[in-house]
Amino acid sequence: MPAPSQQFTVGDYLAERLAQIGIRHHFVVPGDYNLILLDKLQANPDLIQVGCANELNCSMAAEGYARANGVSACVVTFSVGAISAFNGTGSAYAENLPLILISGSPNTNDAGQYHILHHTLGTSDYTYQFEMAKKITCCAVAIPRAVDAPRLIDRAIRHALLARKPCYIEIPTNLAGASCVRPGPISAITEPVASDTGALEAAAACAAEYLHGKLKPVILVGPKLRRAGGAAEQGLLKLAEAMGCAVAVQPAAKGIFPENHPQFVGVFWGQVSTGVADAIVHWADALLCVGTVFTDYSTVGWTALPNVPFMQAEMDHVTFPGAHFSRVRLAEFLPLLASRVDFNNTTMVEYARLRPDPPQLCAAPSEAPLTRKEISRQVQSMLDANALTTLFVDTGDSWFNGMQLRLPAGAQFEIEMQWGHIGWSIPAAFGYALRHPERRTIVMIGDGSFQMTAQEVSQMVRYRLPITIVLVNNRGYTIEVEIHDGSYNKIKNWDYAMLVEAFNAEDGRAVGLKATTAGELEEAVKAAGENKDGPTLIECLIDQDDCSRELITWGHYVATANARPPKD
Repeated sequence: MPAPSQQFTVGDYLAERLAQIGIRHHFVVPGDYNLILLDKLQANPDLIQVGCANELNCSMAAEGYARANGVSACVVTFSVGAISAFNGTGSAYAENLPLILISGSPNTNDAGQYHILHHTLGTSDYTYQFEMAKKITCCAVAIPRAVDAPRLIDRAIRHALLARKPCYIEIPTNLAGASCVRPGPISAITEPVASDTGALEAAAACAAEYLHGKLKPVILVGPKLRRAGGAAEQGLLKLAEAMGCAVAVQPAAKGIFPENHPQFVGVFWGQVSTGVADAIVHWADALLCVGTVFTDYSTVGWTALPNVPFMQAEMDHVTFPGAHFSRVRLAEFLPLLASRVDFNNTTMVEYARLRPDPPQLCAAPSEAPLTRKEISRQVQSMLDANALTTLFVDTGDSWFNGMQLRLPAGAQFEIEMQWGHIGWSIPAAFGYALRHPERRTIVMIGDGSFQMTAQEVSQMVRYRLPITIVLVNNRGYTIEVEIHDGSYNKIKNWDYAMLVEAFNAEDGRAVGLKATTAGELEEAVKAAGENKDGPTLIECLIDQDDCSRELITWGHYVATANARPPKD
């Protein structure tokens, strides 16, 4: 915050608000329309400015930071910067993350003087970026005058925090340093909206009535529960234990309900479910869906939708067949419902009859060629129950391999299934690890995905983050092969292990390793655990056709859904 004798500016106002809502790192790519703003943000002692390799990675690093911190900020320049950053902003919107996208923009005099500027479409209409931003944020503001900055900045940030969606703030280059009033109490932005008392009570009564007398109730947990906050997660645990029933999770919600909890029955993903989640969910006569999202991917091409009318509890409303209750917050609804339900463990009794035997994880001989199964076995050994571990799985077979892993207590699981941008995990893991350096961050990613965002490994090197990247090199986009094959799914091979070490230059501590056998992978995993001064990438070379049967099955169904002919 500037000293009292210094002029307080629009940039200072924004910096103070970012710090007040708990942001410690903000992710930036400089450009001449945002340089004064970057100076103002950098001057705030409570903020750390983190430069990124490009705007796509910058926005996805901010997306990962929002997963760890609850809110994040990404600062880019006009057009060439912001339009690239729209990709990660779209991810944040799809994944329900409050990312604050901030863009510098042209001098306020230029539009009225009909100037043609660089970094634009070559017209004197500079509103197009603002209009585009409206489509991928819950609130977009463009500041026309310094006097309007406090009101518009506060409006955008408050909307983002309440909706758990990104917002957009556009600040002209000549306004970032313009004089501005100081902010009022932060509670004007952060004060939550409570449930409507009448709606909350009615929703809980209706839910209890829906569940009363049902013989086989099951809870299905979706990814939006985590976005509702820790209180909502604790409320779910309380409700599950009060009901005594089976609890399954959607694939994008893996890790939200503790996998060591006796009521956990697996990941419900239709034909590629884990445990016996598929059998239990389809056997139920009452389904309580909490924060769920049903898409073509999560339902295996629309073949795995629930087969009973279900109750759906969202972040801010509850819906039943024939009834809807608005302004009902999950964090208040779930514990209230827990006090109204009957205990019924019928589905757990059935689960005990169906429970699969624990998998036999047999280590491959040291000299055996590396396989996908052996990679998964060794990644499982990295998920130490005595350490705080976060596992990122990128789009592709990493999704399916990750679903089979057992998460010990304290482990976190991060996946971007709704947006599904390959390469997301590299910048996202970087942003996440900056906020949680005390956790061990592991990334499972394919070679095709890695090529999208490889540059951000250089920032892991720069900040000496001991992230372990398990890269499966099978020379192509395997997930696309299983949906629809073609020569376009084959990519140019890289020497990934060597590439990572190239990022070191004169001062880095990254380690690149290559594994072609089970024994080489075991040695590489050990070396990764010992490298505390930078990232370790383990390039795992496997046969091009070595992928999970779950991916093959899922790919067939999704391909069929994609190929449905038009209706007349």
